[in-house]
Amino acid sequence: MTVFLYIVVALLIAISLWQLGKVVKIYKASKADTDVANDGDNKTQGGLMLMYLIFLFAFTFYGFYAWSEVLLGTPASAHGPNYDLLMNVSWAIIFPVFFLVQFLLHFFAFKYQGKAGNKALYYSDNMKLEMVWTIIPVIVLTGLILFGLFSWNDIMSYDFEGEEEPIVVELYAQQFNWTARYAGADNTLGDANVRLIDYDAVNTLGLDTSDKNYADDVITKELHLPVGKRVHFKIRSQDVLHSAYMPHFRAQMNCVPGMVTEFSFIPTVTTVDMRKDEKIIAKIERINKIRDERRKAGEDLDEEAYEFDYLLLCNKICGKSHYNMQMKIVIDTPEDYAAWMKTQQKAKDIITVAGN
Repeated sequence: MTVFLYIVVALLIAISLWQLGKVVKIYKASKADTDVANDGDNKTQGGLMLMYLIFLFAFTFYGFYAWSEVLLGTPASAHGPNYDLLMNVSWAIIFPVFFLVQFLLHFFAFKYQGKAGNKALYYSDNMKLEMVWTIIPVIVLTGLILFGLFSWNDIMSYDFEGEEEPIVVELYAQQFNWTARYAGADNTLGDANVRLIDYDAVNTLGLDTSDKNYADDVITKELHLPVGKRVHFKIRSQDVLHSAYMPHFRAQMNCVPGMVTEFSFIPTVTTVDMRKDEKIIAKIERINKIRDERRKAGEDLDEEAYEFDYLLLCNKICGKSHYNMQMKIVIDTPEDYAAWMKTQQKAKDIITVAGN
């Protein structure tokens, strides 16, 4: 009965609002108001367009000033500088076009606002204008696309025979963590399939234990890479679509369930050296200042100061804990990398076959 009364009340409120709307409409009509804009309306809208133009430009410049400090800074991979160049060229083209188009759009709306007695000029067509705003964008976009394709080919294509054999690493994504698997001394990853996952046997990656190549694979929860050495990543996902994102290396590749995607790059800056970078030092100081302020405000944060580390992140919204799906990346000297690798367990020592 209570639900029925709620429904009746809701209907009565809706009817009252509908009737109120009709009264307002009649009131407006009684004042001889029409749907056709008059000079006052045009002046108001033209002024608002000009005010929005000023706000848009002011906010854009403020954004450059206030948030430029959060940019990534020095790239830490061999292809990073060329990637940044492509991005900067794109910005150099986009921003002048943005300012010009927005200025013309908003200023002309103000300057040529409708006025009694004014008549707009109408062009059915203008071949010169059509050619200008068709050919110029085509040339610019073609240049950007070709630049992007060449950059992508430089990143993804390398001479397997002419270049030293890369380190092969599998990145295994699952809600909500990463696991790294290094190819062992044979530099060949053992076969794997999600159908072979056996939690009782600690085979959480679904490794095929009948494939002899799996035995010397190294499984870790922290990604160590040697500086100056190419790393070839093979990327798998156990459950949903993830994205392996390593921003400081300008690297990203989707992790697609049911298939293996690949990416490669050469790290060029060790973790120790990146911690000495001026932009990184300034960024870490800002982070620790914010953490101190939040700690004083009563938030339960670690007492230890934050220290820079490279991170592997997920760049797809893969679930409720997506924000926390990350893995620490350490770029070592070749000697430190070799020493670290000697301390890691082999897959054959981790995985136990059920029943044995």
